[in-house]
Amino acid sequence: MDFTEMMRALGYPRLISMENFRTPNFTLVAEILIWLVIRYEPQMDIPTDVDTEADRIFFIKAVAQFMATKAHIKVNTKRLYQADGYAVKEMLKMTSVLYSTIKTKEMASGDKVEEENSKFKFDLGSKIAELKAARQLASDITSKGASLYDLLGKEVELREMRTAAISRPLEINETEKALRAAIKEVLESVDKTKDMLNNVSSDETSLESKIEKKKQELERNQKRLLTLQSVRPAFMDEYEKIEEDLQKQYETYVEKFLNLSFLEQQLEEYHRQEQERFEETENTLRMMQHKLREEERRLMRSGDKDEDSDMDIPEDEGSDSDMEDRRPPKPRPTRNMPITGRGGARLIGNMQGGDSEEVSSDIWSCFLVYRVMCIIS
Repeated sequence: MDFTEMMRALGYPRLISMENFRTPNFTLVAEILIWLVIRYEPQMDIPTDVDTEADRIFFIKAVAQFMATKAHIKVNTKRLYQADGYAVKEMLKMTSVLYSTIKTKEMASGDKVEEENSKFKFDLGSKIAELKAARQLASDITSKGASLYDLLGKEVELREMRTAAISRPLEINETEKALRAAIKEVLESVDKTKDMLNNVSSDETSLESKIEKKKQELERNQKRLLTLQSVRPAFMDEYEKIEEDLQKQYETYVEKFLNLSFLEQQLEEYHRQEQERFEETENTLRMMQHKLREEERRLMRSGDKDEDSDMDIPEDEGSDSDMEDRRPPKPRPTRNMPITGRGGARLIGNMQGGDSEEVSSDIWSCFLVYRVMCIIS
């Protein structure tokens, strides 16, 4: 069984792995040894100071002496002092004795319990391995018996051959030849073995010489590396200067990039405001055009009404020329409209109902153009 499993079965309070002993671990070894000594003899007083080398040597000697006198276990002090895998082998001697004792007690107590509690019970599960072994033995016995029966059937012929071979006298010449051939084969194998040993020794010397050369080469390369590390290259000054310039250029680049990003953002904002102002101006022009058209329609309707009223005058009271002389002058509606614009300009419109439609449309088209220019400015 593994050492760690034995320690776990004995009740060691700490989990142990074999990885703990890959490298020397004297502290853990000392702790395990103290625990084992206390398990053997609870009243045993053993030094636990292992800080210095002398204390460790004294501790190992005390443990070895105790194991030799009390438990009759001989341990190797050098391996224990190594505190690695070899120390585990020495501690395994102590743990195996304790583990076997515990197992013996458990088996004895288990047998007693079985005898007391289950005298008339038969545990078939614990006998499965024995049943398999008995079945295997039965099959082996059957096969061996069959082969033995066949051999016994051939015993008559074999007896005659065996008797003839025994009764035949030995020929010394043939025996000497066979012995000489066997001796020759043995000598040849010995020579081959010697040649192989000689080759091994020569290979060993050649390998040692190669190893020595590689060591010398390694030392030279290490010395060369040290010299190269201690010497400052000639281009380092220029390299550091270029690195400083690069850092400055990078800072300048970052600053210009940030400024450019800010200006692009401001330009986009300006374009957006211009677009909003342009849309607002277009909406204002549309509204003004609509208002002007409505006012023009209203004025045209009022002019039409005036013409209709003039046409209602009777014509039979005189000639046309007299009537025109007597006719009162047509009302001339005047319109003084202040237009907010550049220079505070004011447009005075004059509409006569009796004028032609072409003059009226020209006047209003000029008025609309002037109004639009004032709004744009």
